[in-house]
Amino acid sequence: MAGSAAVLEDGSRLSQLDRGLLRLERLLALLCGLAVFSLMFLAVISVSGRNLFNAPLPGYVDWIEQAMALIAFLAISYTQRDGGHIRMDILVGRLSGRALWAAEFLTTLAAFGLMVLLVWGTWSHFDRSFDFNAPLWSRDSSIDIGIPIWPAKLLAPIAFAVLSARMALQLWGYGRAFVLGLVEPVAVPLVQSAAAQAAEEAAHVEDLGSDGGTG
Repeated sequence: MAGSAAVLEDGSRLSQLDRGLLRLERLLALLCGLAVFSLMFLAVISVSGRNLFNAPLPGYVDWIEQAMALIAFLAISYTQRDGGHIRMDILVGRLSGRALWAAEFLTTLAAFGLMVLLVWGTWSHFDRSFDFNAPLWSRDSSIDIGIPIWPAKLLAPIAFAVLSARMALQLWGYGRAFVLGLVEPVAVPLVQSAAAQAAEEAAHVEDLGSDGGTG
């Protein structure tokens, strides 16, 4: 299962690329959060309109369908960077040293291959929907109010491409750790022990308390 993880940084080229990609991942995660907030806002408008004026928001379901692509895909690379995706650690959690990095490399490689195929497949799915010569550049649209569907379909290959880039960096990190025999490599999620998690959370709470006291 997923656990708390730390990602170390240094001045290496790998770490620089990791931090650069992280900026893009944080932006996509922010857009994902805004999409969630927008859905709550639209729900309030639709329910209020139905109860007060007997007129719910037109196309409410259509807008939900479009926003689901933002919510489902845009933050997956950010979560991958921090090791937040659900996985089984029964075997890998017992490994250490080069055996651990080899196992992490092989599992990440398998996931990377799948993501490359998904980039190709989802791009083809988008391409079937997009047409410069069609109205609103769309060959298909939502059922209720006719929203073009191609923008939502485009989000999938974009998000999967960013995730593929993240996995490529992690393959580099795991491979480097295996070859050099590193204990704490950079640019890969290092699962923390319960004691380390508690210490980090305590330090975070202490920082928040000191910031509030000085303010």
